[in-house]
Amino acid sequence: MRIFFTGGSGKAGRHVVPYLLEQGHRITNADRVPLGLDGVHDLRVELTDAGQVVSALKAPAGFDELDLDAVPSYDAIVHFAAIPAILIEPDSETYRINVLSTYNVFEAAMALGIPKVIFASSETTYGVCFAQGERKPDYVPVDEDHPTVPEDSYAMSKVANEVTARSFQARSGIDVYGLRINNVIEPHEYAANFPAYVEDPSLRRRNIFAYIDARDLGQMVQRCLETDGLGYEVFNVANADTSVAATTEEILDRFYDGVEVRREMGPHETFYAIDKAHRLVGFDPVHTWRDELDAPG
Repeated sequence: MRIFFTGGSGKAGRHVVPYLLEQGHRITNADRVPLGLDGVHDLRVELTDAGQVVSALKAPAGFDELDLDAVPSYDAIVHFAAIPAILIEPDSETYRINVLSTYNVFEAAMALGIPKVIFASSETTYGVCFAQGERKPDYVPVDEDHPTVPEDSYAMSKVANEVTARSFQARSGIDVYGLRINNVIEPHEYAANFPAYVEDPSLRRRNIFAYIDARDLGQMVQRCLETDGLGYEVFNVANADTSVAATTEEILDRFYDGVEVRREMGPHETFYAIDKAHRLVGFDPVHTWRDELDAPG
């Protein structure tokens, strides 16, 4: 497939793009800074400028395409570009950039007849991650039906983007899949960070004790590219286990007293439910921090 990937130079993108490249896709990385990966065309684009987005999507994906009779259309857009958290830009800028850029991507996709858009939403939409003070989910495991009523600018922008995506999908009928991505972990971060999480599981409370290996995130994007006909869907994206050594029972007793437990859970099963992604697109994460650190459980 010919894929227009926004934000491919970011923390998640720099792992997902190589994964997709290995699957045989042709990729243009639309970002403010280049990825510099052989086989990927870097294109500097300001996504908050609607004209630049349309122009970028109509351009060749490399000099070799000048030899074709016409520039091919993109088969899909994967939209990961964003201000990735609060406290990087002022709140108003975080909201403006994330919402406007996403609107522009969808409007351009509709105008140019691109049949699929996969976009990065976030675990923060559930209101726990960047809450002021203590915030517990309404129930566990947290699935896609859980209320999304956050109070911070980043998560607000992601909820707004989901509304935008759903509206454009209703208008066009194309496939639009939103990924509520949990805390992205790069391979080197296991040795650097996870011993502390084993020692103090409270460090993972804001992430609902979950994580997503950047390589498994690549698998999820690939599964979405392979799966057609779902219309509009959102998916939680996480690894199958928790990010701490504490058992499910220990986490429930210490952190979720009084929180509804909607079904029986395995001893180290993620509290960030991925059943829907497994059922609808075949997502089956293969990495675990326990293997990386030779940890028990």
